[in-house]
Amino acid sequence: MKSKRNLMSTRDYIYESLKDEIMSFRLVPGQSISEKEISDQFNVSRTPVREAFLRLSQEGLLDIYPQKGTVVSLIDLALMEEARFMREHLEKAVVREACKDFPREKLLDLENNLKMQAICMEEKDYEKLFHLDETFHETIFAGCNKSGIWEAMQPLNLHFKRSRLLRLATDLNWDVIYTQHVKMMEAIRDKQPEVAEKVMQEHLTLAIFEKEKLKQMYPNYFK
Repeated sequence: MKSKRNLMSTRDYIYESLKDEIMSFRLVPGQSISEKEISDQFNVSRTPVREAFLRLSQEGLLDIYPQKGTVVSLIDLALMEEARFMREHLEKAVVREACKDFPREKLLDLENNLKMQAICMEEKDYEKLFHLDETFHETIFAGCNKSGIWEAMQPLNLHFKRSRLLRLATDLNWDVIYTQHVKMMEAIRDKQPEVAEKVMQEHLTLAIFEKEKLKQMYPNYFK
């Protein structure tokens, strides 16, 4: 079987690897990295590294300072709030749609996702839990034939994702998040749009209150 690296271009492999390192905080906000360091790490020339750096910079995950160096960008609180606001209003509308007519197979996907979330909570695997959380929300959009809207949201969503991953890594009390997901699934199953919308709003406004706690714990991570 071919490795992931063999299936991707060198540039794309480096980009995906670095993005994963940044999103999971193995490369922390404000940390310096260099083209030489990364080219040595991956045993490649600087060209694909430079191209990967540029793409990550365009996404707001790296700050490149000519003649000075490159650092992992700080989490931008303004962009984080824009993404949270966008998601709150779009997802409330979409979850109401889901309560009208939602495919049985997608409801089963939500139920299976919740079972996997419960396992991740037992294993304290915050990275896998985060990806399951994202997939849970994405599945609601897919079940409403709104996958294009989900994809369109993603470029603005990165700083919000980083803050949410930091929250999961910092606070192992994930019961509130899990319980809200369960209530959403039940509201969709039982066709209760008012309940679903209320739970979704509560779910996505958690970040407002958690933001201040994270800023106190990691003051150097935020812009």
